[in-house]
Amino acid sequence: MDLNQVSTKSMKIRNAYHNLEEKYHGRKWTVLEDGLALSTDVGLINRLLMDQAKIWPDKLQDNYNLEYKLGEVVWWLAVISEKNNINLNEAVENFINKKYTDFDIK
Repeated sequence: MDLNQVSTKSMKIRNAYHNLEEKYHGRKWTVLEDGLALSTDVGLINRLLMDQAKIWPDKLQDNYNLEYKLGEVVWWLAVISEKNNINLNEAVENFINKKYTDFDIK
């Protein structure tokens, strides 16, 4: 699955989650809330890795634009996947396929 397919399929899964949000919260999440959910997930990964290594970052980077940070997150995912002998493409494809099954998306 290439990244264009990942994007297309990811939006279908996101729409399925929007349906759940409307059901349980009466509205869809905003892009800000999506970003907060992403940062929570990334933060949890970071915390697990930092706990494992018994370290904490000493300073923040000054690259804060959205495009850069999104690229950085994908880059980090590729690095972490490689270091843990996980095929990133397969991991994403497996996640997408599971969500398609979970939400019965055709």
